[in-house]
Order: sequence, then structure tokens, then C-alpha cells
Amino acid sequence: MLSQTEPLDDSGWTIKNVLSLPIVNKKEEIVGVATFYNRKDGKPFDDHDENLMEALTQFLGWSALNTDTYDKMNKLENRKDIAQDMVLYHVKCRNDEIQNVLNTRQVYDCEPWECEEEDLLDILKKDLPPLIKKFEIYEFRFSDFNCTELELVKCGIQMYYEVGVVKKFQIPQEVLVRFMYSVSKGYRKITYHNWRHGFNVGQTMFTLLTTGHLKRYYTDLEVMAMITAGFLHDIDHRGTNNLYQVKSGNPLAKLHGSSILERHHLEFGKFLLSDESLNIYQNLNRRQVDHVIHLTDIAIIATDLALYFKKRTMFQKIVDLSKTYEEEKKWVDFMSLETTRKEIVMAMMMTACDLSAITKPWEVQSKVALSVAAEFWEQGDLERTVLEQQPIPMMDRNKAAELPKLQCGFIDFVCTFVYKEFSRFHPQIQPMLDGILNNRKEWNAKKEEYEAKLKAIEEEKAAKEAAKAAKAGANNPTGGGSKTCSVC
Repeated sequence: MLSQTEPLDDSGWTIKNVLSLPIVNKKEEIVGVATFYNRKDGKPFDDHDENLMEALTQFLGWSALNTDTYDKMNKLENRKDIAQDMVLYHVKCRNDEIQNVLNTRQVYDCEPWECEEEDLLDILKKDLPPLIKKFEIYEFRFSDFNCTELELVKCGIQMYYEVGVVKKFQIPQEVLVRFMYSVSKGYRKITYHNWRHGFNVGQTMFTLLTTGHLKRYYTDLEVMAMITAGFLHDIDHRGTNNLYQVKSGNPLAKLHGSSILERHHLEFGKFLLSDESLNIYQNLNRRQVDHVIHLTDIAIIATDLALYFKKRTMFQKIVDLSKTYEEEKKWVDFMSLETTRKEIVMAMMMTACDLSAITKPWEVQSKVALSVAAEFWEQGDLERTVLEQQPIPMMDRNKAAELPKLQCGFIDFVCTFVYKEFSRFHPQIQPMLDGILNNRKEWNAKKEEYEAKLKAIEEEKAAKEAAKAAKAGANNPTGGGSKTCSVC
């Protein structure tokens, strides 16, 4: 604090006293200096003024840091928008690709958006419905082995027509085609969790609802949401599980605290639907959209097996309750109004769909199991080389011969329950239980064959060791005592 008797400039302003304090941010960095001149009453600055101004400079320091943080957040937001734009560019169905399904250039010599809905429907009606019968889409035994990925896209589109939601909810047909095509592109070209798996889950959901008669508990809007969730449930899967995301420090693990990959698949699906040209829900009202998104959240997160084990007892109680109703109509009316119970059944349906490969005919199941195992072994290789950790047996390709044993354990402790309960709930779903029980026998036979080989090897090894010991004994009749001669 100081005073000056002479004017500072021509205006006649004189500095009588000064208080200067540093401006310090939260990082304790000096980002400026605050200087205060001439108290209004002419008195010198005192301790009270200094305390007051110190509080003010502290606030100024925080404000400066917040401004920097705001700028950084803006830049991060811009980077995110750029990254999303890049992703959408590579995933979104292009105008030339849509011609593979809606060949309007060939038929009408124009683009899809230049056509009437009736014209687009004529093209789709000619090509899509026959595929449903050809590939047995209504059957639990469906296999994608003889389908191209484009044919799977076409079958996926037709499913929306089969359940009657395209016309009811005014889904623009060009948008539906672009959406399904984009979903297929959103799956990575990896060993198992690819578009074929995504389609199989959507197809099983469709079959449970139709052939399995579970559709009677749900509205058409809910049916549309469930089938869509099936197709989206593993989009952009990386071929590694949740635990690997955590161990490897993947950004996904830092972003999502639990159900890491499931939440990523959900967010990716919502990201696609946020684009107007892919938004099959664009003509729903706000309440309908909220309900559809809510169900999609529950359905996709439910594919986390950790949550499946928590809900098994609740599902079993629902099945038990259904058996107390003598009249089917009363039970359906009751369940249709039970929101929580419907969501539990839907969650279990998602698990049944996700694991459905285990219920397929043996010639299909055995091949799919090898694909699943191959992807697990790839993760095991990463754990060994990148993380420098020993993978668990299921992920260890050096223990590939134990696959039948591992499959039996997986069937017994994870899978059988859900199909047993669903077949008890709805007898129409019995083929899935029959399939898994038959596959259990096949895997058990292979397990016993492997164990028999191990036993034979062990017996042969023991016999050789016994023969070697016997030969050593024959060459040394004294029993191997000391060779030193002793005189008593």
C-alpha cells in the first residue's frame, strides 16, 4: 500500500493507495495480478480489505480455469462429433448399396427417395417373402450357413413386415432398408460376434415371439423394439469380453462401469437411430419412442450373463405362476398388464436368443462352437502376449482338446435352465430344449472319448514304467543293496 501526491496524468487522477494480489487457479498457478486503487473513503486499504480482495482473486482464478476447461470441453465435443461423422460415413448404407435391396434404378430408373411407398413395396414384395420360407426363418432350427450376408439383411427387413409393424407405425421403407443394411455393416468382421451372430439373435427373438407364441403378451410396438434389440445387441463387438476391456485399460471400461460391452452396443444402436435416414422410429410419438428406447435398454443390457443369473429365480416364479391359471385367456390378460414381469420374460428371451446356437442341430452346433472357441482362443493369445497373463482354460488354445468338457459344463451350468423353463412356460419352445439335450449327449460322448484316450495314454505310460522297473529288478536280484563288501 502506498500513496502519491502528484497526479498520474493530465486528468489529475492521483494514486493514493494500492492493493495488489496474485490471481491463482486451482492448480496453484499464478495466472494474473489483481490491482485495486484508492479506497472510496480515501482511507488506506486495511486487513479486512485484503481478506475481501483475496476471496475475490480466488474466485477470479477459478473462473479462469473454468474458462480453459470449457474451451477444452468444446474441443473434445468437436472431436467427438468428427469421430462420429467418420464412423457414420463408413457404417451408413450408401446410395449404391441400397440398390442391392431396393433396385429402383433398374426397375424405375430413379432413386428410392423419388419413389412412392407403394412402388418400393412392390419391389420388396417380389424379392423378400420367398426368402422367409426358403431359409426357414420361423423355425428354431434355422441356420445361416447357406445364406449370404445380404440375404440375411433381406430376411431381417421382411421380419418387420411379418409382424405387421411397417404399415402400423408408418416406417418409411427406404429408411427400414438403410437401417438393416447399416446394422449389418456395424458388426465387425470378426470370428464369431459378427453380423451372422447378430442376425441369428434377431431371428431367434422373431421365432420365440411368433412360433413360440410369446408375442401374445406384448404390444406390436414392444415386438418391434424386441426384434430390433436382437439385431443390435452385439453391434461393434471387438471379439473380446468385458473382463478383457478392464484388464487392457480400454476406454470403454473407463466410460462404462458395468456391462461394458453391452452398454457400448446399446449406445452404438442409439447412435444409428439418431440419424434421420436410419431412424425407423421417426413416425412414432414421443411417448412411443420413450417406451421403445426403454425396452431396448433393458433387452440389450440383459445379454450380460452376470445379470441373467440374478433374474433366473424371478423368471422361474413367473413360469410357476402361469401354471396356476386354468384359463389361458385369463393368464394372457394378466401378463399383458404386468410390466415388470413382461420385462423379466423379455430379458430371459434375450439370453435364450444370445445362447441359441447351443440348441441348433448337432451339425450346426458343432461348427458354431468351434467359431466361438476360436474367438476365445484369440482373446487368450492377446492375454498371453499383450497382458502377459495366463488365460483361463476356456481361452487357452493349448487346451483345445478340453472343448467337449467345457461345452458340457457350459450347457449344464448356464444354458439348460433357460430352455427348460421356456419349454415349461410354452410347450411350443420344446424344440430348443430338445436341441440342447441332444447336443449335451454329443459333447458328452466326445468328452468320454477324450477321457478314454487320456486314460489309455496314462495306462500305457504306467505299464512302460512298471516294465522298466521289473527289468531293473531282474538285473539286480539283491534288491539294489549296497555294493560295498563288508567283513564281519
